[in-house]
Amino acid sequence: MQTERTFIDDIKHQYKYGGMTIRLIFINSIIFLSLQVFLVFGRLIGGSFESNVASILPTIFSLNTDLGEFILHPWGLVTSIFAHFTIWHFLMNMLFLYFSGKMFEQLFDQKRLLYTYIIGGIAGGILEILAHLIFPTLQNEKIVIVGASGSVMAIFAALAFHRPNLQVNLFGVFPVRLIILAGFFVLTDLLSLGLNDGTAHFAHIGGVIIGMVSVYNLHSTSNLVNRSQMIGDSLIRFFRNIFSSNKKLKVKKGGVTRGPKFKSDEEYNAESKERQIIIDRILDKISKSGYDSLTKTEKEILFNQSKNG
Repeated sequence: MQTERTFIDDIKHQYKYGGMTIRLIFINSIIFLSLQVFLVFGRLIGGSFESNVASILPTIFSLNTDLGEFILHPWGLVTSIFAHFTIWHFLMNMLFLYFSGKMFEQLFDQKRLLYTYIIGGIAGGILEILAHLIFPTLQNEKIVIVGASGSVMAIFAALAFHRPNLQVNLFGVFPVRLIILAGFFVLTDLLSLGLNDGTAHFAHIGGVIIGMVSVYNLHSTSNLVNRSQMIGDSLIRFFRNIFSSNKKLKVKKGGVTRGPKFKSDEEYNAESKERQIIIDRILDKISKSGYDSLTKTEKEILFNQSKNG
């Protein structure tokens, strides 16, 4: 007899098997709910507690465009891309992340999604700071920025520039090519620069630039995201070796147990290129004949690619 899964079990299942898009949404959701709890308690308790909450939370989870403040609180470049203080801002970014992230995972892999999200968000924050240093009308504005908009724009731009002719149904009705949709978003941000509308348009543009660059020379080690992944993987291995509880070599009958053989950059890039050619061919078949036209093997390849992280 099969037991019925609880709500908590469903959440755990989605986090474990839902892919990187779902994990990023989970992280953003947990931070958003935590911020709201602190803000609610601050309002209820009042006094110095409320003022402390109102000053500490932005210091931790926002990016200040003032250079002096940024130097004192540099972590805002990372924490701000996971934080939202209003429900509408949170919902819009998460809907866009879900839409873009799921498509991204069909074309690329989960690890690339994570790196594009982080690099795009950081680049957007840096461009916003530079804009407030360069342009006179912005120099007098001391603002803080939060939200995943720059990160999501990087993901969407990577999709649009990698598969510009891929169509999506806008509002479920109107077929629009991704590159047209991306162009509309970029144009809107460009025309809105300098407006005091509470939107970090330079951060959006920074994310778009990273998205464009991230799919250039896609299979080369010089590619921005590929290079970042290699550096990140090296750092992870370095710290794992440092903090590993079992630092001694394991000796078995027949010799020393060796670790896994790592592929060279040339081998890795060759395999990635060959795999991407197969995926592109499958996606072209979907666009022409629909998903049901795929063979069982092709469906398995597409599914395994979406899980590859």
